[in-house]
Amino acid sequence: MSVILGYIPFLHPLSAFHDLWYLLIVPLAFGISMIYKALRLTDLNRFWRQVGIMTLQIILGIIGLAIALLILVQMIIPALPGD
Repeated sequence: MSVILGYIPFLHPLSAFHDLWYLLIVPLAFGISMIYKALRLTDLNRFWRQVGIMTLQIILGIIGLAIALLILVQMIIPALPGD
């Protein structure tokens, strides 16, 4: 009986977000920002403003890292002298 009926996550992953995987950074950054600010702020009067700012900082930081790695891999590493 080698046939397994049902869904096996690691053998047959869902392909819902394969083409748009990079858009998942927005809810991830928002969730991280909400949890971090809820734990760290002493006064919650400006909670949502602080969450929005931190979410934007995370997203811009990831974009900056992606650009830096692109420059490193596409321009700097090929220009290095080889053996």
